[in-house]
Formats: sequence, structure tokens, C-alpha cells
Amino acid sequence: MAAASPIQIVPLRIEAAAPSAAPNLTYRGGPLLTEAQVFVFYWGDAWQQEPQAGLVQRLNSFFDYVLASPLLDQLAEYGVQGKAIGHGARVGSIVLTTAPPASVSDGDIQRLIEQEISSDPAVPQPLGSSLYFVFLPPGVTVGMGGGSSCTSFCGYHSDVNNQIFYAVMPFPDCAGCAGGLAVADALTATTSHELCEAITDPIPGQGWYDDANGEIGDICAWKTKQLGGYTVQLEWSNRAGLCV
Repeated sequence: MAAASPIQIVPLRIEAAAPSAAPNLTYRGGPLLTEAQVFVFYWGDAWQQEPQAGLVQRLNSFFDYVLASPLLDQLAEYGVQGKAIGHGARVGSIVLTTAPPASVSDGDIQRLIEQEISSDPAVPQPLGSSLYFVFLPPGVTVGMGGGSSCTSFCGYHSDVNNQIFYAVMPFPDCAGCAGGLAVADALTATTSHELCEAITDPIPGQGWYDDANGEIGDICAWKTKQLGGYTVQLEWSNRAGLCV
């Protein structure tokens, strides 16, 4: 499995350190998600209760909008021959009512996704542009790569055997991952970060990557804008030479 790519913890102020060198993403020859087909898992019965139940509706609507929005149009510059990046779609979502333990590992996340794919006909089988998002409820910590959510990172994306692409979104119930934003805005901002990175670098480091600065979202971490009534993160544009 490739190393996961996390969005790092930041202080309360929504700022990121200046890139260590002039950013320039280069293509490493790996897969791209040309028409991202997103399926969303909300893990735990807490997502059936308010205020989380309202967030489910908000996040589903966000995916429906953002996958056919100008944010995806920005990514077209990272298409390569035979792999043009275009709009995608949310292909479904499900609330898994079994509550997760208070601490889960990345391996637990992978096993959950694989089990749901194999056992639930409502969960689509992985195709070339499939992307599974897993949202965790409040109070649940995920460990990955020796770090943990709300201590080392606020979300990440990775892959299982170069075949199943996924992103993990811990609940932003800590100051570092709220970034001074309302919960719904923090979630859409970090989700847009991981979405754009998973599309342009689904196997971390094998798609569009910068050895000094990381992925398309890392370069612009915690710089946000409003798009269609949602808070999204700016993403790096090689063409423009800045975060847009």
C-alpha cells in the first residue's frame, strides 16, 4: 500500500507555512481519477442524530455540487494523454449504524471498506475512478502512519493495493482541525482538499506530486474560498503559479 497523504494540523488561524521551494507539481505516471465516482460512508449511528444528521444532508449536497463544479474544472490542467480529468458524481452514500470504537486504525478503515464492498450490494464495486469517503463521528480518533487525527492530521487519502482509492475524514471536534471555521465549513474545506488530491494523485506520490511541497492541496492548505455556498480549499495551479 502506498503511503497515505494527510492534511496537517494547523493553529487556530487559517494559515499555512510558505512552501519550502517554488511549487511545481510533476506527473509521475500513476493513475488519475478522470471522472471521480464518489461513494460516502458515514460510520456510526451518531450520524442519524442531530446535529450530525443535518451534516449528512449538507455533505451529500456538497458532493453533488462540487463534483460538477468549477473546482473540478480547475483540475483539467492536470489531465494527461488518455487521462483527461472531468466532472464526476456522487454515486451513493450510506450510514453504517454500528458504532466505531473510540480509536480506529487505517487498517480498520481499509477492512471496513473491503467488507462493505464485498457484502453490501448497495455499495458499488471499485472501478477505475471510484473513490470511497469515510466520515467518522465525533469523539473517534483515527491512527495512521504513527500519527493520529486531531494531533497530527485532519484527514488523509490513500489506496488499498493500488485498486481501492479512499479518503478518511475524522470529525473536526478539535481546534486544530476546525481551523476557526464552523463544523460544516471545516468539513467541506478538508473534504475538498482530499478530493482534489485523490483525483490528481490517487496513489500518493505516483500521480501529480512535488517532492518539496507535497500534493495539490498541501501547497495551499487552509486557504479557503466560497464556491456555490460552500467553503472549499484553494488548490495549486501549475499553470497560474498560485493557489486558486
